[in-house]
Amino acid sequence: MAEIQLRNVGKRWGNFVGVDNFDLTIADREFLVLLGPSGCGKTTTMRMIAGLEDASDGEILIDGKVVNDLEPKDRDVAMVFQSYALYPNMNVYENIRFPLKVRGIAPEEHDERVRRASAMVELDEFLHRKPAELSGGQRQRVALARAIVREPNVFLMDEPLSNLDAKLRVSTRAQIKNLSHELAVTTIYVTHDQIEAMTLADRVVVMKQGIVQQVGSPTDIYDMPANTFVASFIGSPAMNLMEGEVQGGTFRTEHVEIPGLSAPDGPMTLGFRAEDAGISEARTGQITAPIYTLELLGDATMISVRVSGALVSVKADKSFRAEIGDMVSFSVPVDICHLFEAESGARLGG
Repeated sequence: MAEIQLRNVGKRWGNFVGVDNFDLTIADREFLVLLGPSGCGKTTTMRMIAGLEDASDGEILIDGKVVNDLEPKDRDVAMVFQSYALYPNMNVYENIRFPLKVRGIAPEEHDERVRRASAMVELDEFLHRKPAELSGGQRQRVALARAIVREPNVFLMDEPLSNLDAKLRVSTRAQIKNLSHELAVTTIYVTHDQIEAMTLADRVVVMKQGIVQQVGSPTDIYDMPANTFVASFIGSPAMNLMEGEVQGGTFRTEHVEIPGLSAPDGPMTLGFRAEDAGISEARTGQITAPIYTLELLGDATMISVRVSGALVSVKADKSFRAEIGDMVSFSVPVDICHLFEAESGARLGG
């Protein structure tokens, strides 16, 4: 069992706050993703769990035991970094085996454990090669195997896919997903890529400037973003957000009129997902504007218009044809709209 508790954990450097009041329990065998832009505190949080950074405030517990004063080697965690950090003079077999030698594991166990770990990441035919003879994806798999061979209580993964090209990222992501199911080990995974977060996580923690914005399942965060920051960070494309005014239950801004809303009068930000709206015939929709850009995605056509300085996108059928500058009308059903307070950005009604 490896439940991790972060009790009001914080990290400061002088007056700069890197992580503020992080309070969360990570369940045994849970796959938790820390998601946010560069500088939001996600890697710092992971490094505090690993013991590579000292927490300025709060307590970190692993299996109910406070580990704040324990050395990294005594916390029974294995880390996979963005850089592969392989030993260039050792072949793949020896790179994977190295943690066993360092930790004093009985030599007669080494071969079986190395081969079991390499089989999990499909490296059996590369065990004799040096890192220089491997592709980026293969090197990252060696780093994964080196973490697996330790059989730790906790896996910590810091942007492990960011150095890979798009195709390798997809296949390695699938491998990590399968491994997490097979190994059933508590995993904390740091990324700025919301697709990785949505596909891998049991729960996602969205962070901004050291502060947790929302914690929930990928579905919760996608369907019910807590504020405009989460709405703008999750989704591909991100949620459309339009600043305007509600009067008598009708939201208005340039090119936009959406009646039937249950909301107080005043300034408001209205959001909706590109796939939830549609093209309306004869300019009868709630948004009517000239086309700013068209993108063919293969399975759909993404149409964007400009509304009060913001780009608003809707997914149309792949057969949709038009030119930039043509007028287009979007139908935006009231029940798919999200409302956020204009000043704070918080979701209306919590």
